[in-house]
Amino acid sequence: MRASVILRSRNEAARLRLTLASLRAQSEEAEIVVVNDGSDDATDDVLREATRLAPLVRIDHEKAQGRSRAANAGAARAGGDVLIFLDGDTLAGPDFVARHLAVHRRLDGALARGETLHLRQTRLFRDPDALTPMPGEEARVAAMSAADLARARVGADEVAGDFASIEARAQEGIYPGAGPRRLYQLEMAALREAPGCAVLWAAASGSNQSVPRAAFLDSGGFDDELSINEHRELALRLTQAGLAMAPADGARSFHMIHRRGWRDPLVETDWEARFYARHPLPEVALLAVLWASLADAPAVPAPARILSLPQLAEAARRVGVVGLEAARAAHLCACAEQGAALG
Repeated sequence: MRASVILRSRNEAARLRLTLASLRAQSEEAEIVVVNDGSDDATDDVLREATRLAPLVRIDHEKAQGRSRAANAGAARAGGDVLIFLDGDTLAGPDFVARHLAVHRRLDGALARGETLHLRQTRLFRDPDALTPMPGEEARVAAMSAADLARARVGADEVAGDFASIEARAQEGIYPGAGPRRLYQLEMAALREAPGCAVLWAAASGSNQSVPRAAFLDSGGFDDELSINEHRELALRLTQAGLAMAPADGARSFHMIHRRGWRDPLVETDWEARFYARHPLPEVALLAVLWASLADAPAVPAPARILSLPQLAEAARRVGVVGLEAARAAHLCACAEQGAALG
């Protein structure tokens, strides 16, 4: 059994160089497929250099086509039995490939999700190795002490020879903050402790997820019209087709943060109508309630908060209502009534 790692990247040249170095340092080799999705930075130079160091399948899009189309293009060219999806700004731990393959060798028809961590200290730097500051961060970087710069640096030498020093600085969750950390923890807890949970597809990861290539292609791959939550929508289809979500313990990825914010699915909600049209299920409608419940100051009333995937499954079972807003309103109403009865 062989793996192909599908890397989607756009204008992440310095981080992509480090990501590729981490894939060359794997304990078990994998085919590397890079989809350069319309980059206009130094990505071409990075890929030329990488090709001289190790075999590489390269796909170049003249214009950006988005996350889903880029991933699908990579999967179509991949030759591995198992596809592992990773982003161009995300390091793979040394046993990343081996741990994913271990799941697929043990479980037929697995959809494996690894451990997603982040490196917050890279956010100020265009190049985390050379410590080149992001535009607008020059003064802040110039004021950092030598010790602070050393702690912030993620170097190619560390990636290749001292990955433990990088891992020691990582934090749980794909982004900084209590909300992403709580989400990561509840997703991994469900995968490890509630294998029969009906909504495990909601624990899918956009980066650090693996699937049998045949199953991916048979499913049609990612929905081209989705650029947020495309991984969860795919996982829902695949689990409906008989695949089972499973944790890839020890398959650790490290997102090199490069901006203060991120695409928040509670703010950018265009994905929701498409997702729900394909899957008119109360659990899809209640995803927003789950995520809103994890905020530092949740807008969701305490009795209606959903704080685990088993709770999401139970809330969806109780609601049983069709319609995005109708399902959420029914959930809030039922929780309010229950709270009043208990009070």
